Amino acid sequence: MRLQFILSEMLLGLRRNMSMAVSVILVTFVSLTFVGAAGLLQLQINQLKDEWYDKVEVSIFLCPADSEAATCAGGEASQDQIDAIGAELESDALAPYVEKVYFESKEQAFESFQNRFGDEWWAQSVTVDQMQASYRVALVDPEQYQVVSEYFTGRQGVEEVRDQREVIEPLILVLNRATLMAAALAAVMLLAAVLLITTTIRLSAMSRRRETGIMRLVGASNLFIQLPFMLEGAIAATLGAGLAIAGLWFGVRYLVEDWLAGSVSFIRYIGTDAVWTIAPILLVIAIGLAAVSSLVSLSRYTKV
Repeated sequence: MRLQFILSEMLLGLRRNMSMAVSVILVTFVSLTFVGAAGLLQLQINQLKDEWYDKVEVSIFLCPADSEAATCAGGEASQDQIDAIGAELESDALAPYVEKVYFESKEQAFESFQNRFGDEWWAQSVTVDQMQASYRVALVDPEQYQVVSEYFTGRQGVEEVRDQREVIEPLILVLNRATLMAAALAAVMLLAAVLLITTTIRLSAMSRRRETGIMRLVGASNLFIQLPFMLEGAIAATLGAGLAIAGLWFGVRYLVEDWLAGSVSFIRYIGTDAVWTIAPILLVIAIGLAAVSSLVSLSRYTKV
């Protein structure tokens, strides 16, 4: 009987404040969509780091014949210089940092160049002599790439030391900034959701002050009086969370997996399983919003 009464009071409140309840659902939907987007971006960043940082290599490009670099004043890197660099890469001093060393000769570089750009008209005039030999260094810890980079930068016979993180990190920086922007917008929208849920519950409580007064007179507990109002906010917030989860799922499924993955295929993107990973968090946040808003509102308007 008590459960039936509580549910009937809750439905009555939702009907009386239908427009406000819809507003709560929409604001919660938008705010949790931003929260979810920030979470998905962070998952994508972590996946990129896990996948790409393990493949990061430091490339040591040796001097070609026509280089204008100061370290190439003596012309093309000699065999003695090449052997000395190779010996240092295999030395005990760099053993804690270097996992594997691969040497690419000019001929091998030319073959790779032709495999990649051979169909381009401008690549037809390139010769083997225009290529440059290089060392490709796989690192034990990609975070310590600067140790190898600084060790060989400025070395005679070395034109340039290039780290592949220079390509990866700008993309990660953009994603990190997008995450921060989504999180900031989410914080503003969550504040708006709290205020709106608070207002909705307050209006519902004020419109039924006569009923709550009678319930106090017959000895109803505070929880029994407040529970219908709390459920109103919780249901509206949970519906908003459900819409946010559905929107994120459709976004990942059709924008990321279908469109973006087909357009930029060299990146392994997160899938819809990532949405289900953050879905419980969004539901907890929605229920938390309703709980905080209920405590703020009901402590004044339904207190004994």
